[in-house]
Amino acid sequence: MEFSKEFLDKIKKGDRISQRILYETSSAKMYGVCLRYVSNPDIAKDILHDGFVKVLTSIKSYRSEGSFEGWVRRIIVNTALEYLRQRDNHLEVGLDYASNKLIEGESNGHDLNFFLAIVGELPPQYKTVFNLYVIDDYTHSEIAEMLDITESTSKSNYSRAKAILREKLEKVTEFKYEEFVR
Repeated sequence: MEFSKEFLDKIKKGDRISQRILYETSSAKMYGVCLRYVSNPDIAKDILHDGFVKVLTSIKSYRSEGSFEGWVRRIIVNTALEYLRQRDNHLEVGLDYASNKLIEGESNGHDLNFFLAIVGELPPQYKTVFNLYVIDDYTHSEIAEMLDITESTSKSNYSRAKAILREKLEKVTEFKYEEFVR
């Protein structure tokens, strides 16, 4: 999702057609980002729309430095985090090597979707830290600042999430093995 400078200039000038094209070409991917933070599809859509309003109102501050998609994603993630803060969900999370390999694409899409579904079952604080650290590639220091927690809390929540995910994945593996042996 990269756009030409001319296209972004049209958006900055308020061109409604260009704004609509931006939304239509970016919304599905950003909706997926929202769903990683909240599991309710209606709330995720609200966050998506609020995030795009922020994108369009602050696009003049985009200086064409770095990825435009990354800039939009950061706004969407921050909008999701604002929602979670307002809901008084205190956040903490994480994962490990296996998850990084899945996220990096060393597995098929079915495995990735299955894995992300399991991540979606984590308590909100763990799911948020996990998403920020593993998927969105923030450091524990950045996560701590974003969520107004300590860096050690971020690391601790990451470890707890790893333990929960490891346990859930072991149960799935045992179940598949038992089905195979029968």
